[in-house]
Amino acid sequence: MALDTAPRSDLSIDGMTCAACANRIQRRLGKLESVAEAQVNFATGRATVIHDGSVDEATLSAEVEALGYAVIQPDAGDEAEDRREADLQRRLIVGIALALPAMLIGMIPALRFAGWEWLVAALATPVILWSGWPFHRAAWMNIRHGSTTMDTLVSMGSLSALTWSAVVLVGGALFGDFGDGHIYFETGAVIVTLILLGKWFELRAKRRSGDAIRALADLGARTARLEDGREVALDDLAVGMRFVVRPGEKIATDGVIVEGRSAVDASMVTGEPVPVEVSPGDELIGATINANGSLVVEATKVGADTALAQIITLVDQAQGSRAEVQRLADRVSAVFVPLAIVIALATLLTWLALGNPASSAFTAAVAVLIIACPCALGLATPLGIMVGTGRGAQLGVIIKGGEVLEDTRAIDAIVVDKTGTITEGSMSVTAVLDAGLSSAEHDRVHQLAASAESKSEHPIAQAIAASSPNHLPVEDFENLPGTGVTALMAAVPIGVGRRSLFDAVPDAVEALAASAEAEGSTAVLAGRGGKAEMVFVVADRIKPTSCAAVAAFHDQGLSVTLLTGDNQRTAHAVASEVGIGTQPSDAVIAEVYPDDKAAVIRKLQAQGKRVAMVGDGINDAPALAQADLGIAVGTGTDVAIEASDLTIVSGDLRAVADAIALSRRTLSTIKGNLFWAFAYNAAAIPLAALGILNPMIAAGAMGISSLFVVSNSLRLRRFAGYRHAS
Repeated sequence: MALDTAPRSDLSIDGMTCAACANRIQRRLGKLESVAEAQVNFATGRATVIHDGSVDEATLSAEVEALGYAVIQPDAGDEAEDRREADLQRRLIVGIALALPAMLIGMIPALRFAGWEWLVAALATPVILWSGWPFHRAAWMNIRHGSTTMDTLVSMGSLSALTWSAVVLVGGALFGDFGDGHIYFETGAVIVTLILLGKWFELRAKRRSGDAIRALADLGARTARLEDGREVALDDLAVGMRFVVRPGEKIATDGVIVEGRSAVDASMVTGEPVPVEVSPGDELIGATINANGSLVVEATKVGADTALAQIITLVDQAQGSRAEVQRLADRVSAVFVPLAIVIALATLLTWLALGNPASSAFTAAVAVLIIACPCALGLATPLGIMVGTGRGAQLGVIIKGGEVLEDTRAIDAIVVDKTGTITEGSMSVTAVLDAGLSSAEHDRVHQLAASAESKSEHPIAQAIAASSPNHLPVEDFENLPGTGVTALMAAVPIGVGRRSLFDAVPDAVEALAASAEAEGSTAVLAGRGGKAEMVFVVADRIKPTSCAAVAAFHDQGLSVTLLTGDNQRTAHAVASEVGIGTQPSDAVIAEVYPDDKAAVIRKLQAQGKRVAMVGDGINDAPALAQADLGIAVGTGTDVAIEASDLTIVSGDLRAVADAIALSRRTLSTIKGNLFWAFAYNAAAIPLAALGILNPMIAAGAMGISSLFVVSNSLRLRRFAGYRHAS
């Protein structure tokens, strides 16, 4: 089954409390015969299931609910989160209100009085049993299914403190001194309260990390004003309808300008800080803002087909994806809780065997249970991916998944297509030259060439076609990819294209072409009967940001290769102007046929390079798919975007540098999260087992560890990139 084309189901799951819950659901779904792959993301609360189509969402939901979790409707996700946050907040408030006085009385002798133990028991018991109920319920549910999670550790630790203390207190009341007299009611209450506090911060952070995608979803207009003055709901807008956009209004949906001129602020979708001047014929992205002029726009895409809807879908899928580094965390989490219980039991028995008081042995064992909770480990990767991809969406950088983040780590070479990527991709004929033709013959060849090119969709062909208003009927048209076109008109054979298309290229024509190419323009030859007679000088303006983008690539340690089907002189002239060639490892590869672009990528990979490819056209799709990292400029075709790993919504090449920098920063953040999560547990468990950390300090340290992972991930929200820095 091809995973990229297989049916896919997305479920929103309520009730997961840690990464171990997600792993258990994932294993259950993955065991279904019809399921090819299942991924469950704790941070997003979503399960993505790829299957053969023979299973429906009801069956998948039943499997999840059999484990004790709830499947909620996607549109009820925010409502469920609100309820969860409100419930958590109530339990936390009760915990703080009761645990704080219990802790003060239990730990400060001056506050004690006759029978103080009973008051502490009365204050702590509701905290442990009611405030901590979600942990106990989850732990019992997991035990029923033969598994353990971090809830098991919290439940065991707090209930152990409550049970031991109750036995000591009641036994002392009935039999006088009982045990060693030490009680730990306040310890259990503080443990539950601190972990609830950490959970509350986690939930708030997870909601903040989803702000980016929610903000994108809220960008769209709700209504559109048609040409006749009627106002219709966005859902009633259809392709082909024309609507009016007044100054300051949002553009209702993707479309093309029919009337009017204006400047459009597309920063919320593309990340471009500067408004773009637009005029009739220009395409617009829905949800962008019309700055000053009045526009009449014809809708070209509506609903789920719009650029904004597709961006939201891509980001949503990326936030639910897994990075390869997450598999290590998953493997550790799967064995960590049982191992922690074994270590806690071994600590208890060892302390008792060495003749230590039962209270000391109990304290050390509970501290091990609490400190071992792998909260930070479960959050480290998904939260980093969630914040990083969300920030990318705000900057107009769409990262397709966690795997892409890791692919950028080893990238050391970037291949950039010329037309439409380095240059504007909008070609125009600046001169039509010939070597001694009469005026009548010049006009005749010009007309024949323009007529032939009118049948081609290539940007250069369209520019030549537009240079002559009167076109002749074309017969026997043939498009030779990468070479040119041939046609027959009024029994006259005409060819337009590269030198290789012609049997004869006179020296005078060759000199004209060479002169144009030396200035960075493209020379297209035209002639009758296999002989080149005319040179069309076609220019494509270099984007003003391309030079800064190449400098950014060099700053990131990348070698830059310019790849183009254009001739050598033009390619080198463009490369020189944007700074390609200033580093020894840079290269210019010209006169490459569309089918050969992927072969160039393979050749670079065979040299041991990890290659990123940037392109925007259909002919770039094979190369984008072949590259280790495919980056599509979003102003290009849907095919190129589908074949890529990263998509840049804008046409600014600096956004590619932003995408690479953001991916690297996100991966670095995830690795930092994992290191400190591992380091925290590795260092703290031995200290707890040795009795150096008491349970309350352990609970506080566990909360601090989770908060570090959360705050470290949220730093990605401040990532600015090269465009905004300049």
